[in-house]
Amino acid sequence: MFEAAELGHQISKGDYKAQVPGLREALLDAQYELQAVARFPVLILINGLDGAGKGETVNLLNEWMDPRLIDTHAFGNISGDEKEYPPMWRYWRALPAKGRIGILFGSWYSEPVFTQFKEEVDTAALHSRLDEIIRLETMLAEEGILLLKFWFHLGKKAQKVRLTALEKDPRTRWRVGEREWMHLKHYDTFRKLAETVLMRTSTGVAPWMVVDGEDERYRNLTVGKQLLESLRQRLAQAMPQPTTTRSAPLLAPLDGLRVLDRLILNQSMSKSDYTEQLEVLQGRLNALSRHPKLHKHSIVLVFEGNDAAGKGGAIRRVTGALDARHYHVHPIAAPSEDELAQPYLWRFWRRLPRRGRFAIFDRSWYGRVLVERVEGFADEANWMRAYSEINDFEQQLHDANVIVVKFWLAIDADEQLKRFQAREETGFKRFKITDDDWRNREKWPAYREAVHDMVERTSTPAAPWLLVEANNKYYARIKVLRCVCEAIEAQLR
Repeated sequence: MFEAAELGHQISKGDYKAQVPGLREALLDAQYELQAVARFPVLILINGLDGAGKGETVNLLNEWMDPRLIDTHAFGNISGDEKEYPPMWRYWRALPAKGRIGILFGSWYSEPVFTQFKEEVDTAALHSRLDEIIRLETMLAEEGILLLKFWFHLGKKAQKVRLTALEKDPRTRWRVGEREWMHLKHYDTFRKLAETVLMRTSTGVAPWMVVDGEDERYRNLTVGKQLLESLRQRLAQAMPQPTTTRSAPLLAPLDGLRVLDRLILNQSMSKSDYTEQLEVLQGRLNALSRHPKLHKHSIVLVFEGNDAAGKGGAIRRVTGALDARHYHVHPIAAPSEDELAQPYLWRFWRRLPRRGRFAIFDRSWYGRVLVERVEGFADEANWMRAYSEINDFEQQLHDANVIVVKFWLAIDADEQLKRFQAREETGFKRFKITDDDWRNREKWPAYREAVHDMVERTSTPAAPWLLVEANNKYYARIKVLRCVCEAIEAQLR
């Protein structure tokens, strides 16, 4: 697929000089319109061969446009703190907000390409990573991001000439080292690998644009004009309509029987038994939190459940066993303006714990398939595709040695009513009850259906749901603690 980029494309100095001023002005106008409407972000991926002009192009875009509205990130090998998180963590943190342009110099393609190039993984592993990238880019596009992917190419002879010239110039000598000459030596192998990657990941929502990097004037105008055209096309569009869902339909069982219906919510446990077991389990969890092998893992605990089901009480019993320096509780409410300017999962990626630490989510990313579904905050296409996106997210956590433990605390409608009334009657508990709680209670059947679908579609081997019978708070807290301990112990064996 690189033949068209090896035809010796050229732009004369005169043509270049004549076209650049108008192009720069038009790019600035489009950039300021993007900022003003702030309907979508722009994400530009810069990848390609050594010496093909990647760095010069990044600098040029910042020169031609307003750099205050551009977020530029250069990525090398994963190092330092980044090693303590899943591989995609650093890219999620770099995503631009609506109205801004983000440039990733080196992107999520670099690591799988160079790992395969060095023969550190097999072809099947590479294709698995590429499939993961395709799903990510599809999700970003459906979230509204304008994604532009540029691959800068040089023929073998042209690359040798470029590297030689860079090495001879004192100002650019630092850019050429053993790594670059090694890549040239294995040019044919790398070219074949790059073709495989680009062909597999050039999709309708995120196509690759291959740029001939031999003539810098041609290269600059190609990138500038493509960016301008893409911006103008998107800015001219009306607000995007909801996408049609590609998920499997939700089929209710003919007899109406669902997973949660098998739960016996009224479990018995006396206060004395509870007190005795609480001390034992908290001691067990505390010892696990200091286990030498835990530094290879991080722990994500997800607490979902009916309103007043006891999530807060269960969380407090977990944190009561932990060093406060080693955990963070994230109460998840409606997204802020900054969070609404980003893809849905962005705010959760940013809250992941480093190794040896706990992140505890009091409600979580499941809001999209629960409250947003039931209350109509997300259209059907968005909450339906969220199931697979959430499964992908949790699989990535699992693959990165994150221990994910998910709880659904279930109570029946009568127990919920008793707890609501008790909260209203107890002064120091009134903050726990709001008009929204009563309003949500009126939609009990709709929420129950949403919970059934959530459990059935997102209980995976990597992150199964643990269903907690919570009419008895003592029983629920003990079950939560025991399950946390068992989940950690299973990974430390």
